[in-house]
Amino acid sequence: MLKVRRAALETLVRILEDGAYANLALKDAAKTVAASDVPFLYALVHETIVKSAYLDFVLSHWCKRQKRTVRNLLRMAGTELLYLNTPAHAAINESVSLCREVGKAQNAGFVNAILRRLDRERNALPPLPDNPVERLSIFYGFPAPFVREWMEAYGAAETEALLSRPPLGTEVRAQYPFTTEELLAALPVRAERTKLDPNGVRLLKSFDLEHSELFISGKLAVQNEGAMLICRALGSVKGKRILDACAAPGGKTAYLASLSENTAELVAWELHPHRKALLDATLKRLHVAAETACIDACEPVAACENAFDAVLLDVPCSGFGLLADKPDVRLKKSEETIAELVHTQDRLLDVCSRYVRSDGVLVYATCTISERENSARVRAFLNTHPAFRLEEERQLLPTRDGTNGFYFARLKRG
Repeated sequence: MLKVRRAALETLVRILEDGAYANLALKDAAKTVAASDVPFLYALVHETIVKSAYLDFVLSHWCKRQKRTVRNLLRMAGTELLYLNTPAHAAINESVSLCREVGKAQNAGFVNAILRRLDRERNALPPLPDNPVERLSIFYGFPAPFVREWMEAYGAAETEALLSRPPLGTEVRAQYPFTTEELLAALPVRAERTKLDPNGVRLLKSFDLEHSELFISGKLAVQNEGAMLICRALGSVKGKRILDACAAPGGKTAYLASLSENTAELVAWELHPHRKALLDATLKRLHVAAETACIDACEPVAACENAFDAVLLDVPCSGFGLLADKPDVRLKKSEETIAELVHTQDRLLDVCSRYVRSDGVLVYATCTISERENSARVRAFLNTHPAFRLEEERQLLPTRDGTNGFYFARLKRG
């Protein structure tokens, strides 16, 4: 298991020290280990990211902050000891061996002593602060300002439930003309329909999805049912001209094609060239016809004014609704980044509302549960755009709805 632990350590350094995205770093790491070791690799990296702030808190009582490689080796071994039920001798001995293997032999004795103390005192660890915001912030590695915001909105118990929710698992759907019934029959593992969207399917066991015939042939798309509900918020899309203004990686554009039975005229924009390439690849695999372009949706396009029956605006956001599935989201956000996001969200709403025809629909959506990015943005927009009215608004909560934390508002132009 030394090889997989080394891969995990190198991945953690990339994510926690160098700012790499966890999903991309883990995909790279998975290619270097045996397929049978991939679940352990993912679990170890995921759980270490979530618990890194708490482990730093505990370790700070016994030793000063170490340099990056040793710091992440201690975090990783601590995760094994406290959360993954790895036998203590295996976690400690393997970690000491790994310390030597990565060129830190001079630290091996130190690592051994600290991990043995952690194992010995696991039932009497340094207490967390009494202040509930500080306690939750440290234990779940979530910035204190956002913990406070959630507690004000949802209360302490609900906030902790949101922070502690485990990953949902993989959800998929059929791509038209393939049907949900055909998908359920064709899947090689047990699965069940999701509760909120009849086309959603939750896998009850994992399999090599991306190399399956269902995926390669474009019969299957990976998509959470919360994202599917955002598409449904546009209402009937058959025969409509629709703009997906922030479209990459293309899952929602593709679902709109399915919902319309390939009768919608779809236009999909994406700001960044590398993400437009992802968009194009997704639509090609799923056999979706759409006009795609590399366009900054914050900048007006005069030729598109009053040109669409519906506009989907799935804006850049904090991503806190995906916290369980993307643990590194907690590492990349601050009050300053949220302020920048809010400015972008307001700009996108203002500009893209111009493209909606009279009696058309604008759907504003995020994958967060931050009120200031969600309903506050919609209220601010409605205050300055009297031609629109709110028809539907929904905040999906993982703890209540069993899906990721998406938000959408359906706005009708009179």
